[in-house]
Amino acid sequence: MKINYATKDIKLTDDIKDYTEKKLAKLDKYFNKEQEARVVFKAEANKVRTEVTIILDGGTVLRAEESDQDMKASMDRVLDSISRQTRKHKTRLKKRYQDKETIRFELVENETPDESEENQGKIVREKELVLKPMTSEEALLQMELLNHNFFIYEDQETSRVQLLYKRNDGNYGLLIPKIND
Repeated sequence: MKINYATKDIKLTDDIKDYTEKKLAKLDKYFNKEQEARVVFKAEANKVRTEVTIILDGGTVLRAEESDQDMKASMDRVLDSISRQTRKHKTRLKKRYQDKETIRFELVENETPDESEENQGKIVREKELVLKPMTSEEALLQMELLNHNFFIYEDQETSRVQLLYKRNDGNYGLLIPKIND
């Protein structure tokens, strides 16, 4: 697996790189050698946030992030989460790739922080989404892989934007916008 590193307010040592590579090597059984992973380490107060993102062919995104006082501990927790996601969805993903049906989702992220305003009650971040058609089942799989509580996508049959969300009771809901005539 090829690893791309990014840091913010942290010096990345060879020891941490070696530890990260050793840990991510455990995922090699799931991915080919050309697969890329993006690892981000960020300093937060007295903790370190570790993020790992793996974008598979076809657009499937595996992503996990954890914070801990120890950088290695946060890496361990992220690896556990990514491994769990991969194992959980291995059969579904394998079936999709064998049938040449992949999840079609692309995320373009543009952060626009405004440091001069307070974060309370203000829009502090914007994301631009490029929506590609998918079924509600594919959207649910993508939402679970990202470990998010909601997911916006374009319905493959109706070409309408829909929002899938996780309910407090553990089930899922689907919001389908309707424009007043």
